[in-house]
Amino acid sequence: MTLHSLFYPRTVAVVGSTSPGKLGHVLIHQMLDGGFRDIYAVNPKAQGFDGVPGVAAVTRIGRPVDLAVIASPAATVGAVLEDCAAAGVKVAVVITAGFSEAGNVAGEEQIKRIARRSGIRVVGPNCAGILNTGYNLYPTLEVRPPAGQTALISQSGALGGAVLAWAEEQGLGISKFVSYGNRVDVDEVDLLAYLADDPDTKVVALYIESVRDGRAFMAAAHAFTRRKPLVVIKSGRSRSGQRATLSHTGSMAGADAAYDAALRQCGAIRVDTVEEMFDLCKGFAHVPPVRGRRIAIVTNSGGPGVMAADWDEKLGIEVAEPSPALRERLASFLPAHCALRNPFDLTVEGAEDGYRRTLEAVLTEYNAALALNVNTPYLDSAALARGICDAADATGKPVVATFMAGSTVADALPVLKARGIPNYAIGERGVTVLARMAAYEERRGQWRPLPEVAVEPCALPGDGQMLEPDAMAWLAANGIPTPAYRFAVTAPAAVQGCRELGYPVVMKVVSPDILHKSDVGGVLLNIGDDAAAQAAFESIRHGAAGKDFRGVVIYPMVRGAHEVLLGLARDPQFGPVVAFGMGGIYTEILHDIALCVAPVDRADADAMIGEIKGAALLRGARGQPPADLAALAALLVTFSQLPFRYPALREVDLNPVFVSAGGVVVGDVRVIADRGKETDA
Repeated sequence: MTLHSLFYPRTVAVVGSTSPGKLGHVLIHQMLDGGFRDIYAVNPKAQGFDGVPGVAAVTRIGRPVDLAVIASPAATVGAVLEDCAAAGVKVAVVITAGFSEAGNVAGEEQIKRIARRSGIRVVGPNCAGILNTGYNLYPTLEVRPPAGQTALISQSGALGGAVLAWAEEQGLGISKFVSYGNRVDVDEVDLLAYLADDPDTKVVALYIESVRDGRAFMAAAHAFTRRKPLVVIKSGRSRSGQRATLSHTGSMAGADAAYDAALRQCGAIRVDTVEEMFDLCKGFAHVPPVRGRRIAIVTNSGGPGVMAADWDEKLGIEVAEPSPALRERLASFLPAHCALRNPFDLTVEGAEDGYRRTLEAVLTEYNAALALNVNTPYLDSAALARGICDAADATGKPVVATFMAGSTVADALPVLKARGIPNYAIGERGVTVLARMAAYEERRGQWRPLPEVAVEPCALPGDGQMLEPDAMAWLAANGIPTPAYRFAVTAPAAVQGCRELGYPVVMKVVSPDILHKSDVGGVLLNIGDDAAAQAAFESIRHGAAGKDFRGVVIYPMVRGAHEVLLGLARDPQFGPVVAFGMGGIYTEILHDIALCVAPVDRADADAMIGEIKGAALLRGARGQPPADLAALAALLVTFSQLPFRYPALREVDLNPVFVSAGGVVVGDVRVIADRGKETDA
């Protein structure tokens, strides 16, 4: 595989000035200091240093070169890549900046053309390099971190460098690092595919500002998380953050909600901060898999233990009490004043043996444990840490620690680090890690392929502009439940339609010029007789004066049903996405929406329904009958397939959809086709 040459090159050429302070000089020093020796310095003066030979071009090295690291001026990069291609270089890392992020799109396009034509793989440009600690390879501008089992992929060189600089302080070892910058060729999809098979990597931390191909990214991440955890920071949540992303990388950021949905669907774990990322990576790198949500908290202080337990419950973790048998076992060796419930409080008298024996006992019944110690100056914190580590080794169960605080626990921290027990500043952070590790294992155990659709694409009816009656007929033809209706262009026809449907009815205006019908009095409810129907038609026609009035559409009144909404839109990165939430007035008031990248399968649909806060209403609250959630889920699945069957669809809104114990039926539809013409119903 070509990327093997990126991380395990036999020979490396560093292209750029070797004068002190120049990037080429820095890169060669980094590699030499890290222990890599098979290096050539490439620059017009053929200048080498510190035993590194200098040549004027890569083609003059006279032996195979696997990796070229390019730090020459932007204007020279194209010619350098041509030279590399002629020399048979497999991979090039372009450190040089000054491309699309600075408006030099043409220079970036030149790099792409050379890469495609020659087959050379390119990382960058505008990146901070790569490293492989297990191979003593450090062609990067950043610090050399401790070796470990976490790989870091970062679109931002600065953020990646900061993480590497903090790694030793945080007790996080790094296996491999790639800063890929403007992503002209090699991207996160390629790197995830490679790292999934990397024996030195247990978990990947990924920082992204955008993805080039959302669907390809989802497929890569979904395949990766079946085998290893993926922890993601996606910047650009806010509008200001999205603007910064555009200027920083020269790439387009998609809607953050779509990223959130996509990451969740492919099993990645999204975090908001670097601190959260460190916490999780330390857990995944050092702690055995957390297979279950029963967590024990063993502490020597009631307050912090209770706070950690409270946090556990917010995360959906089961802080269950021990069985009578376990309580009896604990009572056989713990003093009478110890709390034998969960949290298990050893009190300030808790010692090395007490922590060890208690943890060994509780881990026969619980899936994982937080060992929490609030130290006082007279206690030997190192001994307490040894007791915790010994219990983790003896049981093979997941254990994390919280030793607080400051200088009183200084002696414990090296013991925990050496024995591979992650330490978190507060208990809440420790239990958060256990909770998210448990959720990852649950999802991996339920892994299934991403949903697919196999339909023949076809055109929308007519020219894609559908008035309400046409849109309802189109929905019905696609297997979506719609109500009986009548379309009328005159008052007598409207009265006749009302009689046929049976009073009471709803009457709505039909006009391509009116998007928000209620604003012009275009929706009238509870029409109960012929006279009211006649008056309603005239009122609606009067409200549409000056508009292209086409008539009215009439439906039976729906009573006793909940109102939900279903929506479809196209995201710039991920394509069609489907939204679900409470409809009617709740849409704007509660903003209670679940989002998934389309298509969705039945499991996705059930999860979307359960995700919203209004799910309790749909399940039947205060004695109300539960809605037909099976029918609602089936509707979501069918609805999510529409944009694949009709590629011209840009947006579809079904709001409201009436859902009751008797099933579902669409109450309103709006369709927007690619040509930008909107129809509203």
